[in-house]
Amino acid sequence: MEYPIHYGLEKAGLPLILTTDNPKNLCFLIDTGSTNDVIFDFVYQHFKDYFTLTGDSQSIMGIDGALKSTIIINANLQFDDLKYKAPFAVLEANDAIIQVQAETGIQIHGILGTPFLIENKCLIDFDKLIIKSNEL
Repeated sequence: MEYPIHYGLEKAGLPLILTTDNPKNLCFLIDTGSTNDVIFDFVYQHFKDYFTLTGDSQSIMGIDGALKSTIIINANLQFDDLKYKAPFAVLEANDAIIQVQAETGIQIHGILGTPFLIENKCLIDFDKLIIKSNEL
């Protein structure tokens, strides 16, 4: 997979990728500093039928730097030809997301962190503004 990130970088200054299948057009931030994959709670509430509760929970550091308890769900997401099945923490971060949307006009639905990057052997090429995965 080679996925372009130039649009997100140009519009919001952020490396963003979109899902291409159900749920379609969810916008994820690629965050090399995040130790978790995250779905924001408003997305989970709206698309519950696409996710499976695991019954697990964990504490993660939120966007504001405070420790937050989260439920864990399993999600099946598709980015072009790359199908990704993984646990996601459901995080309430409405204030931060509203601020990003107000500043950029783009709504972010979640974060793909190091678990996504490692599992899919992804490399971010900032010269070509693409994410490459050797999994395909």
